[in-house]
Amino acid sequence: MLNISLPDQVQTFVEEQAIAAGFNSINEYVYHLILREQERVAQQERIESLLLEGLESGEPVEATDDWWKQKRTRLVERFQQSDA
Repeated sequence: MLNISLPDQVQTFVEEQAIAAGFNSINEYVYHLILREQERVAQQERIESLLLEGLESGEPVEATDDWWKQKRTRLVERFQQSDA
């Protein structure tokens, strides 16, 4: 069990937010916020992991205008082949 004391102004804000969001209590609202924060942290860790994986995946490629043009062309061709 967690017991938090808040200044009156913050308490009022939290109560208003809980009601506006449709929660039955401030406890449910705070619990929901904590769960959302856990999800955000997990997602951030996953993104960082994928970025590191990408950095370590091989030789770097310079993404010039020509490179993007070729990439788009190949993607469009693959998409058109999958529709056929």
